[in-house]
Amino acid sequence: MITERQGEILNRIVRDYIVLAEPISSKLLEKKHKLGISPATIRNEMQELADEGYLSQPHTSAGRVPTDKGYRFFVNELLKNSLNIEKELDKQIDDSFEFIKTATRFLAEESSELAFGYLADEKIVWKDGWQDIFEEPEFLEPGLAASFAKMIDDFEENIEELYLPEVKIYIGKENPVSKVKDFSIITAGFNGGLFALLGPKRMSYDRNIKLIQEIWTRI
Repeated sequence: MITERQGEILNRIVRDYIVLAEPISSKLLEKKHKLGISPATIRNEMQELADEGYLSQPHTSAGRVPTDKGYRFFVNELLKNSLNIEKELDKQIDDSFEFIKTATRFLAEESSELAFGYLADEKIVWKDGWQDIFEEPEFLEPGLAASFAKMIDDFEENIEELYLPEVKIYIGKENPVSKVKDFSIITAGFNGGLFALLGPKRMSYDRNIKLIQEIWTRI
């Protein structure tokens, strides 16, 4: 169990890492956020977070990056503060085909992730966002694009296993349908299909959760 102050530091590290895509140092945190504590205290708290498995330290870097556990803490805090959305899952959709196609494109454009739309009755899958997703800095790492492609194949083959009537977030090793553990998935199932966003673990969870909830409430 981490303290309130450690939780604040962890949340700021995750948010900064999402934007900057580089390890976050105690010096940067103190300078950018004016936390009211010394860099030494911030370093000690970051070390505690690392010891608890919420942060890791890349080689040759003084900064820290979130682990799967760190991202999970961050996402759980977001979900605590998100709207409790109630919806009628049996509601009929006028022109389902066109709605899912348009909504998938919207999710891709607004999130910069790879967006999926799935219409169960027709067994049709839409994918949108290829150009933006491969501009993320993670894909400069050799082999990561191939790993992402493998995860996409696994996702499509097992898409109905994720067909749950709620918003779900799978981070890294939580992925239930693939052994590829370098990415995250956000899904929102409904009576007749599924929407999903796939991307790096460094995705903007607060923005992406709001986007997929916005689509979900219109179904």
